[in-house]
Amino acid sequence: MGVALREILVDFKKPVTWQELAGIAAVDAHNALYQFLSIIRQPDGTPLMDQRGRVTSHLSGILFRTVNMLEKGIRTAWIYDGAPPPFKQETVAERRAVREKAGEKWKEALLRGDTEEAYKHARSSSKIDDEIIATSRQLLTLLGLPWIQAPSEGEAQAAYMVMRGDARYVISQDYDTLLFGAPVLVRNLTVSGKRKIRGRTLSILPERILLSEVLPGLEISREDLIRVALLVGTDFNPGIRGVGAKTAIRMVRNGEFEHVMSEKQPGVDWEEIFRFFETPPVTNDYVLTWRPPDREGILRMLCDGFDFSPERVENALAEAKTVSGQRTLDSWF
Repeated sequence: MGVALREILVDFKKPVTWQELAGIAAVDAHNALYQFLSIIRQPDGTPLMDQRGRVTSHLSGILFRTVNMLEKGIRTAWIYDGAPPPFKQETVAERRAVREKAGEKWKEALLRGDTEEAYKHARSSSKIDDEIIATSRQLLTLLGLPWIQAPSEGEAQAAYMVMRGDARYVISQDYDTLLFGAPVLVRNLTVSGKRKIRGRTLSILPERILLSEVLPGLEISREDLIRVALLVGTDFNPGIRGVGAKTAIRMVRNGEFEHVMSEKQPGVDWEEIFRFFETPPVTNDYVLTWRPPDREGILRMLCDGFDFSPERVENALAEAKTVSGQRTLDSWF
C-alpha cells in the first residue's frame, strides 16, 4: 500500500525515457509481483493460469517486462521481503482481510455477469504466496538475473543498495522507498503502457523522483519526511484522521509532531517506527552477477511446466535485440 505522499511529490515527479534508465536497477520484488498479479488478468478478472489452475500472471510479467528492460540496457536485481517488523502484523492482517473480501465480491460479480465490477474486485484480491515467490525466483534464475533476500523490508534493502552505489535507482510504486533513503525512485517501469482506468485508456509512463530535489524543495530533512509519513499513516501505523501530507508538513514545520502523535495515537510507539525507517535492517551479503539466460531451461519451465506458448516465449527472447547490430540477449551480460 505504501504511504500517501502523492500530493506533496507531484512537482518532483519527472518523466524519464527508457534510454535514460540504462544501468542497474534494484527492484522491489513484492511490489512488482503485486502489479503483475493485479494487472495481468482476463477481462472478467481471472488471472492467467495453466491447465492445472496455477496462476501464471507473475511469470508472464517477469518474462516480458524484464526482457523489455534488458533490451533497453536495464539490468535488474530483484529484492524480496524478509520477516516484517512486529509492528506490521496488524497491517498484514488487515490486508489479508481486504483481499478475502475482494475475492468474495469478485465471485458475486461474476455470478451477476458484471465483468467490469468483477475485474475491479479481482485486482484487489491479488495475493503473493509461497508458490508465487518460489516460481518467480526460479524464472529469474533461469533468466540469469540476481535476486536477493532482504532481512526485512525489500524496499529498504533496495534503497540501501542504491545508497551504496550498487544500483542506480529503485523500481517501486511505493513512496516508502524515499523514507528509507533511496536517492532515486523510478515508478511505472513494471506497469508502463496502456491501462484502462475507470473506463478510460491512459498511458502510464516511467517517472523519476530524486530525493535530492524533494527535500530542499519541500524545505524539510529526511527525518522530517519520515515524521510527515507517520502523521499521514504508513504500513506500520494508522494515520491521524483528517491529516493529509500538506497538513502534516505544516505540523512538522511548526514543531507539533510529537504532541500530535502523543495525543492522537497514544498507543503507537512512533519512536520505534521512526528508527526503523531511519536505520532499517539491511544486509551486505549479496552478489550482483548477471548471466546469459538459460533458453532451454526457460522453455522447459514455462512451456512444459506452465503451458506457455513456445512461440511466444521464443519471440520474447528473440525480441531482446538492439536495432543496431542486432545483438542478442546474451550480449547484455
